[in-house]
Amino acid sequence: MRAIRQYQFGGPEVLVLDDVPDPDPAAGQVRVAVEAAGVHFIDTSIRAGARMGPYPLPGLPMTPGREIAGTVDAAGAGVDETWLGRRVVGHLGQASGGYAERAVIPVESLHELLDGVDVDAAIASIGTGRTAIIALDVAEIGPDDVVLVTAAAGGIGSLLVQAAGPHLGATVVGLTGGPEKVELVRSLGVDAVDYLVDEWATTVADLLGSRSPTVLVDGVGGPIGTAAASLVANGGRVVRIGYSSGSLGADSDMLAAAGVEERWVVGPKAAPLTVPVREFETRALDATATGVWTPFITEYALADAARAHRDLVERRTTGKVVLRL
Repeated sequence: MRAIRQYQFGGPEVLVLDDVPDPDPAAGQVRVAVEAAGVHFIDTSIRAGARMGPYPLPGLPMTPGREIAGTVDAAGAGVDETWLGRRVVGHLGQASGGYAERAVIPVESLHELLDGVDVDAAIASIGTGRTAIIALDVAEIGPDDVVLVTAAAGGIGSLLVQAAGPHLGATVVGLTGGPEKVELVRSLGVDAVDYLVDEWATTVADLLGSRSPTVLVDGVGGPIGTAAASLVANGGRVVRIGYSSGSLGADSDMLAAAGVEERWVVGPKAAPLTVPVREFETRALDATATGVWTPFITEYALADAARAHRDLVERRTTGKVVLRL
């Protein structure tokens, strides 16, 4: 089969298309003929050799990718054979192997594709969507809130603005980079501001008038995250879902001095989940199926995985990045 292989850590060019043997499912696993594989920002960090959180870097060589959708074509020992031929989506967890024509996955990690949810939308839901659902729970957004979302044209951000604004009824301003992304975010039914333009914070204040943000959901960090956090009202909350800039942004002391509560979805202070991750995946897939949100997709061929990584890091993509096979 064809697969993207990584033989060393480094830039996007270390991702190469290669021919490798088909994997065989072990006991409790199935093999999926992959139609779509998700590309996550974390994939780019791992590819570069940067650890994300407490998990060690994978051994090399490897095939990246942890989000897959396709059709079950083989079952390991102990797996109900009625899974054969079913169209599914699943998250490989801390494993890898998704950027390939076939991948193995524990059967308990599978979700059957819901009616009306195609493989691209399913990929956007299974990992990115579940993070968005967790963020919404942690943020406790209601109709009286004024919400800022950084990276609002990205995979998580574009889902959050739809759920927080049109669905939950909050006032939402999506912060993003560049006029095309601003227009995309506005098409989702919320206001949008280009944070690559000087004095963007003044534009946010002008949009909101006498109101101040009560919630910031930040996945960027750095100077943008710090500036956005400075806009949050006393008694508000900053929800951290990552820091793609490479630095955290507003520190805990700054937030405490401003009377702003800090909440974490990912990172060293994230509270352990009290329900299984699978429940968040199910809710995210349901949100897609019922129209709570419509995922945006930037699609690449499998052979173009290196370009997908480069474009994602350089902020040239919108929505969820997906490799199609």
